[in-house]
Amino acid sequence: MTDLPPQDDVPGPDAAVRLTSLAHGGGCGCKIAPALLETLLGAAGASSFTPSPDLLVDASTRDDAAVYRLSDDVAVVATTDFFTPIVDDPYDFGRIAATNALSDIYAMGATPIFCLAILGMPTDKLSPATIGEIVRGGRDVAEAAGAPIAGGHSIDTAEPIYGLAAIGRVHPKRIRTNAGARVGDVLILGKPLGVGILSAAFKRGLLFEKHYFEMLSWTTLLNRPGIALAGMDEVHAMTDVTGFGLLGHAAEMARAAKVRIEIEFGAVPRIKSSWGYMMEGAITGASARNWASIEDFASIAVEDHADEARTLLTDPQTSGGLLVACAPSVADEVVSLFHADGHVFASVIGRVAAGAPGVAVI
Repeated sequence: MTDLPPQDDVPGPDAAVRLTSLAHGGGCGCKIAPALLETLLGAAGASSFTPSPDLLVDASTRDDAAVYRLSDDVAVVATTDFFTPIVDDPYDFGRIAATNALSDIYAMGATPIFCLAILGMPTDKLSPATIGEIVRGGRDVAEAAGAPIAGGHSIDTAEPIYGLAAIGRVHPKRIRTNAGARVGDVLILGKPLGVGILSAAFKRGLLFEKHYFEMLSWTTLLNRPGIALAGMDEVHAMTDVTGFGLLGHAAEMARAAKVRIEIEFGAVPRIKSSWGYMMEGAITGASARNWASIEDFASIAVEDHADEARTLLTDPQTSGGLLVACAPSVADEVVSLFHADGHVFASVIGRVAAGAPGVAVI
């Protein structure tokens, strides 16, 4: 049921070599599972180093980036993100990876200023032309964001890996973290869910061409609204929804802010075609891992399609949307800002409530 070329015959400079065939996972779905990550961080032990008071945001709340204050008016935001291929076209892979990496800068309310490339390639399997297209895709996105790639590092690896270390700047008073959500806030999601499902369908040869380009349109859409949102006092918290799925990143927000997050499943935007592929079994392994990591912290009270709801809400999003907590009085303005920037499915999906920290789907 596909009108893409047969995947054993995908044209390209490396004949039958598909980028996705060289990797065990793809996109943000290849992230280490949240529960294992917590174990690894715990095994590393607490640091005895006393950080500078100018280190405004570190890893303690599992936020999107680190923030260091340079002066009363300027703070630098730094992040890194890279992964294995989610698509076979090298230029598209580079674009998706770069868009995803820059998202962490926007999620903190910052403006990206420059990037460094992170490149690991199996040079015995991929031609210089193919690798060059990956780099070109990343460069084009970074330059469109006003953050040129100023350098980087490359190694020869068994699996193809590409991403960016992205640097941004922000006024210290305009930083938005995942810890600022307040009781009474509403939650707004900037992009629809379902990217992981479509990527799983692609790897299985099920994805229609029109749905491939739909997936591509969302994964290469920059989260630029984060800059303007940080200038609104009524916007209290932001994070981006990526490899841990909506529930996983909502859980991080709930823990960091010590609040209860309630999500209305019927209000959550989704890529329309993803539901059908999900019903055909196009599900990533990361979805189950994501749920296992938060099942003691989250509850789903959806009478119909409870299993499907859990799958969609834990679906790993590569280059997903911003999750915003803001005062109800500016909800319409926030949604309109998203819509004006091409995030046409942005909508209110829930609220922040008092009570023990957790996530409830209703």
